Amino acid sequence: MAYKTKQSEIVLEYLKENSDSHLTANEIAMALSGKNVGKTTVYRHLEKLCRDGAVRKYILEEGDSACYQYIGDNTCHSHFHLKCLSCNKLLHLECDHLSEIETHINARHNFKVDSSRTVFYGICEECALAKEGEKI
Repeated sequence: MAYKTKQSEIVLEYLKENSDSHLTANEIAMALSGKNVGKTTVYRHLEKLCRDGAVRKYILEEGDSACYQYIGDNTCHSHFHLKCLSCNKLLHLECDHLSEIETHINARHNFKVDSSRTVFYGICEECALAKEGEKI
């Protein structure tokens, strides 16, 4: 049985409350600094939660901070991602057309795409609307 502390419960609860977001350890530590949870504690608990399968770790680019997302008991299946260059939001993208491309690349080019690490960069609809005042 795993040893649970008040701090580990605070980290887990914060991740659950923000399960629709991809958060860096620094963002989590800053958000929880007023609750007496330090950065080292956040890193330690994130790694444990990743090992336990409750949190998924994303590394978008070499040299960038990893992002974490609470997935709970749900198995987070592979899918592509969209990264907004303006607000840095990371969105899950499940699209049959991209699955077809992934299948094509595997069958015709003998290359297995890791869709969980595949990211398309651009500008999200919200940022485009804010910048241009019209829908993309």
